[in-house]
Amino acid sequence: MRPDAPATRRRLGDNASVSGAVRVLVADDSPAFRRVAKQVIELSPGFELAATAATCEEAVELTEKLRPHLVLMDVRMPAMGGIDAARRLGTNCGAQVVLISAGSGEDTPGVSAADLPYMAKASFGPATLRALWDRLGPACPPSGRD
Repeated sequence: MRPDAPATRRRLGDNASVSGAVRVLVADDSPAFRRVAKQVIELSPGFELAATAATCEEAVELTEKLRPHLVLMDVRMPAMGGIDAARRLGTNCGAQVVLISAGSGEDTPGVSAADLPYMAKASFGPATLRALWDRLGPACPPSGRD
């Protein structure tokens, strides 16, 4: 698995993490940010990388297939944009989707924090990841099947 590959995948078998960790999917067209995000997630107790995606289409497909708990979606992506992909995923219960950007919240015109959570890439680190998850929690209440 190359660190700069368009996408890396690790199948865990079902929606529940074997370790009970929060499974995170990172969608970003920048190989450099995907590498940094992978390192941050690996350094964050209670979190594990479910997969990375280089396009929003791939992120939607992987989210539906792997059922991560948290999806970090870059706002500015080629073809389908991050906002459209996040809204599409938002209709399918299972993952908290957070928009990320190197810019400011101004990258998300017409989107309020009530619609879609937002995080600046510059603030992304283990403590921010933990605080984000503590604030958002699971997208759906546990079903007892995991």
